[in-house]
Amino acid sequence: MNETIQLPPLRERFFRRERRSVPAARLFAGESLAGWGLAGTARADDVLLCVSELVTNALLHGVPPGRQFLLFLRYDGSVVHVEVHDSGPGVPRVVEKGDDGDVGGRGLLLVAALSDKWGVKKRELGKVVWCDFAGL
Repeated sequence: MNETIQLPPLRERFFRRERRSVPAARLFAGESLAGWGLAGTARADDVLLCVSELVTNALLHGVPPGRQFLLFLRYDGSVVHVEVHDSGPGVPRVVEKGDDGDVGGRGLLLVAALSDKWGVKKRELGKVVWCDFAGL
């Protein structure tokens, strides 16, 4: 019997600057979606993919050694809001085209295509990259 555990509408967790944080963050997001009764919905996989992309970007470009990043999730009953907070410099940008040999650089292109809205907010130290998903 599958029971939905009701989770609070706001969930957040800090993760270390290490590769295993990507699957851990994705698992945390999946547990959050399940707790909100959204696992298996049409866009749940989109949310998980975007979490993976934003977390990977934070690890590669936004989290200095010795620091952590924060994954923040909110569900208001109609929109899932995802934020990844990091303390690194720079402003993320969408890479439209690249060399065919480029292995990376298209993560935000996926986020832009799969989410309803996305953006970047400055913080005192670093930035927040966010995206929204409606209609789950």
